[in-house]
Amino acid sequence: MKISSIANELNSLAYHGRGIIIGKSADGKKAVTAYFIMGRSVNSRNRVFVAEGDAMRTKAFDESKMVDPHLIIYYPVRVLGNKTIVTNGDQTDTIYNLMDKQMTFEQALRTREFEDDKPNFTPRISGIIHRENGDMNYAMSILKSAEGDDSSCERFTYAYSNPIAGRAKFIHTYNGDGNPLPSFEGEPKTLELPDMDIDGLTDLIWTNLNEDNKVSLFVRYIDLETGEADTRIVNKNV
Repeated sequence: MKISSIANELNSLAYHGRGIIIGKSADGKKAVTAYFIMGRSVNSRNRVFVAEGDAMRTKAFDESKMVDPHLIIYYPVRVLGNKTIVTNGDQTDTIYNLMDKQMTFEQALRTREFEDDKPNFTPRISGIIHRENGDMNYAMSILKSAEGDDSSCERFTYAYSNPIAGRAKFIHTYNGDGNPLPSFEGEPKTLELPDMDIDGLTDLIWTNLNEDNKVSLFVRYIDLETGEADTRIVNKNV
């Protein structure tokens, strides 16, 4: 299995689109997650992350420049009991609402497909962290069009039990720039999680995202014993 450094992986592409990282800290005491957005268009770049309690939402930086909010404005992060949901779209609400009705993460996502942004058909990527008895498990999902055919949806879910300390998985929407944008392929990538505090990791991720395309970053450490969460948000638009 290839294990990459965060710096090398983020520098491997100028445009990842949106990305989710989930793993366990090097000391084994914290669940770690990060979500970032990148943008090429004025509409996509015109955003900031805003904390709202234990959730996080996107917001237009300049309301006068917002053209079409339906794939731009959403809650990337919501918390349901001891579960933290992280996604790149309004499927966050779908997962939250249906899991609250006793459906599973995978069952909730069967009600959704990739985004309707022809010709890219951007994949919907999602992650969920379940904290229990001082430990964690997590899952990641991607919903993507089959070979760019909007009549066919491919659904992949990856579940990780008793994850290794100091390791994380990374999934993102695109395999680089292009027209149409090429969708992510294969399993989530394995990353080394350095032994550093939340500020160090936030700086590491933000610094290594492409300067022209990065828009916003969210990072959260969750104490596996207490559930106490520490969060950082970085916005290019300030």
